Amino acid sequence: MPHLDEAFLDSVDSLESLDSQGSLRALATAGAQVRRTVVAAREAGIDRLAGGDRPRSVLVAALGGPLVVCDVLDVLAEPGSPVPVTTRRQAPLPGWIGPLDLVIAVSQSGRAPGPLALAAEAARRGAALLTVGAPDSPLADVCARGRGVHVGITAPVPTSRAALWSLLTPVLMAAERLGLAECSDAVLDQVADTLDTRAEECRPSSESFVNPAKVIALGLAETVPLVLGDGDLTGVAANRAAAMLARTARMPTTHGALPDDAAQVVACFDGPFSGPSDVGGTGAGDLFADPFLDGPPAPQLGLLMLRDHPEVVREMPRSTFPPIALADAVVESARDAGVRVWEVEALPGHPVQRLASLVAMTDYVATYLALGLGLDPAISRHVTELRDRTS
Repeated sequence: MPHLDEAFLDSVDSLESLDSQGSLRALATAGAQVRRTVVAAREAGIDRLAGGDRPRSVLVAALGGPLVVCDVLDVLAEPGSPVPVTTRRQAPLPGWIGPLDLVIAVSQSGRAPGPLALAAEAARRGAALLTVGAPDSPLADVCARGRGVHVGITAPVPTSRAALWSLLTPVLMAAERLGLAECSDAVLDQVADTLDTRAEECRPSSESFVNPAKVIALGLAETVPLVLGDGDLTGVAANRAAAMLARTARMPTTHGALPDDAAQVVACFDGPFSGPSDVGGTGAGDLFADPFLDGPPAPQLGLLMLRDHPEVVREMPRSTFPPIALADAVVESARDAGVRVWEVEALPGHPVQRLASLVAMTDYVATYLALGLGLDPAISRHVTELRDRTS
């Protein structure tokens, strides 16, 4: 079983020496990313999207780290959007896309094959275009030829995962201006404040016994992690958390959302990775086990439960949100089975604020977990080798 050294996580110098690309520093800029991108989007002319008729449909194209942008817009627009919103990763562009539709393509480098090909085909068909990515990139060139709006992203971050809020903010601004979802510039300013709050709470200099991200990272290192959201919004955060744990911390992670995934999650509690039941449901196992005589402990399931703010949940109709009792029952079942459980509750506010509070926390968890395991969060040797073999 892997083990994290608490003293290492509490040493800022040790963290910086291993974090060669400044991943922790990049996470701390999330709030600044929102504020900077709001200005950049205005200067790029994003308000032009609302100058004509509302599009017949909106298609969002993203791949890899930016794919969460599609998930966020999907969950925000679904309840009240007057037009259908769909997502796509790769070409071909659906046959029904034409001059009456809007295509949004997102790629930090501006070179991702899927979004680039979809944007080029959309421009050829005369569809309206909004692209988000590096300036002076192939994506920016396609957008210019299609007379669209390109929001140039110049955030100095090591990966597209760390640039999430630079990539997501223009899409949220477009959704507001087109009436697809309510997310005003004032709300985005509050989102930036929420991200700053999390950055202060999870800063590297904060010791592990008071830093919630370090606490969770120390525990997850000794488990087979499972991330579960208690609804649609938290399900998006769970998906993002699983991707961050896998890509950043190299921890394979199952994820899901209630109510649909309740049964498959609970079924794992009596599987090979469930721990022995113990007093209090901490999953601590046998305190008197001798690792030299009894062998190393078996991997144990760990449940990271992401929960929406309770006041918001209580105000929602039961038809649109699973009852609190279901999430409580899953947590209770996990503890009875000896599964270690951590719960992260969203901060109050607008849906994007609540989502931001969960995403920021789990981003820090995954990054601290990687560093504690002796891994550089931004660099994977095997990913580099895969790119070399397929280039």
